[in-house]
Amino acid sequence: MHMKAIFAFVGALAFAILGPLLAPGFGGYDPSLFPIPQDNAPIVPAGYAFAIWGVIYTWLVISGGFGVFKRADAEDWDPMRWPLIASLVIGTPWLAVAMISPLWATVLIFAMLILALVAMDRAPVLDPWWARAPVSLYAGWLTAASFASLGILAAGHGVIFGQVGWALICLAGAFSVALIGHKMRPDAPLYPLGTAWALIAIVVRNWGTQWGVAAVAALAAVILLLLCAKSARRAAI
Repeated sequence: MHMKAIFAFVGALAFAILGPLLAPGFGGYDPSLFPIPQDNAPIVPAGYAFAIWGVIYTWLVISGGFGVFKRADAEDWDPMRWPLIASLVIGTPWLAVAMISPLWATVLIFAMLILALVAMDRAPVLDPWWARAPVSLYAGWLTAASFASLGILAAGHGVIFGQVGWALICLAGAFSVALIGHKMRPDAPLYPLGTAWALIAIVVRNWGTQWGVAAVAALAAVILLLLCAKSARRAAI
């Protein structure tokens, strides 16, 4: 278990430090990588929302460090470590991959999401702020980000629907997965909060332009915020 704790810590460090260094200046998919350039896609959150990565990176590193020095041999921490390590390993080169291949980036981010959800499901009940909280925030953001990637990819290749159609489909997909994730860990309020943060930023992006997308994102965000409040009360009991 001790080596697994070290791997989780190193994985978090690599994810937070090496990942951004591999793709300096990354600001989203290059529109020219698509047959139909994706400028200002409605499924993409407003730019300010991506600041959450600073919180996620820092919290995962702190969690990993705490796990090494304080919970290296804790049996309740052990089940979440392998899926979390795998998600972070996949995520480390993600930005670099996204600069050249949105298709592979979409495949990878869904793999990251699935593994993050497994890690969240296996996170310990004790030490909520050291383990469950950072992992659930990470999984919550990935829930929205993975479907945003899918929406851009599909619209960019002209798969049946346009930008707005795929935005609505992917909002429904992200919301559905968020409900499943909440059911998996109803004691993890930061999971629905992470997804809601992204959805609110989608409302901001589409306000005054794509009212349908903004309305659907707003409704989903309100429901997830209510679930967040419910989870917070449950976790406090």
